[in-house]
Amino acid sequence: MAGHSDNDLGLPKFDKPVKIVIVIAPYYTSISEAQLTAARSVLERAGAAHETVEVPGSLEVPTAIGIAQRLSNFDGFVALGCVIRGKTSHYDVVVNESSRALTMLGLQGLCIGNGIITVENREQAEERADGARLNTAGGAAEAALHLIALTRKYGQPKGTLGFKPRGTIEIADGSSTAEWASE
Repeated sequence: MAGHSDNDLGLPKFDKPVKIVIVIAPYYTSISEAQLTAARSVLERAGAAHETVEVPGSLEVPTAIGIAQRLSNFDGFVALGCVIRGKTSHYDVVVNESSRALTMLGLQGLCIGNGIITVENREQAEERADGARLNTAGGAAEAALHLIALTRKYGQPKGTLGFKPRGTIEIADGSSTAEWASE
């Protein structure tokens, strides 16, 4: 994948199926089409099942992800959209609040790759949406896959901590016994 980083983690391998929803705000058609192509390409290379949900704008992306998490069974999410700076402070609100909401969902344990492009102009957006150039949507899909792999790695049942029963000991007053052993 092209991008800012020269550190390619590769795609994780999964022993069980992976199901992802791409939530996109298709405000700029050609940018959105490039983002979807790039994200879908990565997910298909990883063998992940996916579907796409469209929402009106980038502020609605986190809400749609929250709804999908509560009402469906997705393993992860790819957030896509494009916010180009305008002449008002609306850009700052959309950029900050959509990012903050996605971060909060992530901290609650959702596996989200954030590919919402935030740029100064259309040229920058086209560069970031292009799968052969900066490919932010492909990077977001990879991020979601890596978070799913991490969740599955650490989501296994945990062993017990501390003392584990192995044998018995009589309590000092002789009234009962207790099982104990340490490891």
